[in-house]
Amino acid sequence: MIIMGRVSGLFGVGGWLKVHSHTSPREGILSYRTWYLKREDGWRKHELSDGHRQGKGIVARLAGCSDRDRAAELVGCDIAVPREQLPSLKPGEYYWTDLQGLRVNTIEGVDLGVISHLFETGANDVLAVKGERERLIPYTMGEAVKEVDLDAGRVIVDWDPDF
Repeated sequence: MIIMGRVSGLFGVGGWLKVHSHTSPREGILSYRTWYLKREDGWRKHELSDGHRQGKGIVARLAGCSDRDRAAELVGCDIAVPREQLPSLKPGEYYWTDLQGLRVNTIEGVDLGVISHLFETGANDVLAVKGERERLIPYTMGEAVKEVDLDAGRVIVDWDPDF
């Protein structure tokens, strides 16, 4: 399962959910008609019945979830889809989930740590690398990021270890 977002709250009284989407664009999560929500007892399959952009966020309604009380049970649940539902990528493109956990080394071989997460800025995406301290490295292929090797589980960067 690949986590695509999270149920972040309630919207109205008709069973609508506020959704924090990790997709780009944000409303891309609505193109997946079947969602799996992580509950205490594991992943449960839900069919998306409706959804749209609402201001800066996303709201959605799941089949069988027609009132606020049922919807409230889902707040805080991660939303995922099976990996095979994700579109194929071009060579040199990666899903963030594939980069998380990779070891990061400089071009000189200095180990900087492991990618804990990524985030967007206005200019570019950023790798958060946790080692003896946290480093924020721009995810700029060919510049700061020289190589991504998923098979070897590493990313090579042109980065000053003291920075």
